[in-house]
Amino acid sequence: MDTASDDIRNGLGRNLTYGLLDLLGKQIVTGAFEANGFPTEAELSEGHGVSRSVTREAVKMLTAKGLLSARPRQGTTVQPVSAWNLFDADVLRWLLERKFSVELLGQFNQLRAAIEPAAAALAAVAADDKALALIENGFARMAAAERGEDDVLDADIAFHLSILRASGNPFFAQFRDVVATALRTSIRLTNRIKGRTADLAAHGAVKEAILARDPDTARAAMSAIIGDVMELITQTG
Repeated sequence: MDTASDDIRNGLGRNLTYGLLDLLGKQIVTGAFEANGFPTEAELSEGHGVSRSVTREAVKMLTAKGLLSARPRQGTTVQPVSAWNLFDADVLRWLLERKFSVELLGQFNQLRAAIEPAAAALAAVAADDKALALIENGFARMAAAERGEDDVLDADIAFHLSILRASGNPFFAQFRDVVATALRTSIRLTNRIKGRTADLAAHGAVKEAILARDPDTARAAMSAIIGDVMELITQTG
């Protein structure tokens, strides 16, 4: 058996099921089953040295994510990309890990441009004291990261997620896993291009506008941050 299968049996990830899920998910998005089709449950169990129940659960989870379709007498087949749940954090992570794609990052930031400025404007109006404290804490972490006292990626992501939560809109808050997953790749790219960490002053402008209960300025400040990212991505492409 191959090394990947050994990793699964040793408990890759949270457990055997998630180890197999992660391996198969990556294989699906890289087109590993395009030529010969998706293996049967028996073939997966034998090939990876796991039980039928583990295999069945992993396939069920991939089906729920839109990557597979299981029909009577037709077996299990890989679904077209149009059917995949792109808002699922695992699916997005597999796509980003598949092959670096400037186009995919650009599309993600187009989504950010539609959501995050509106979330910042809503936060300026709707955020309660607890939500404002989380935004201030996120910005404080970014400042600490500039001094080498916190993780740059984690701090930046925490700031953006705090604004989604502070918007008071549960639909915006549901984007947190997608934003966290894709921002991690996006921030790595833009920081590498710029040779520095995130623009602290630009993020501070968003924070101050929200604290001042100024939705228009908060919207514009967040739009400026994402616009800067889009420009860098365009230059890379």
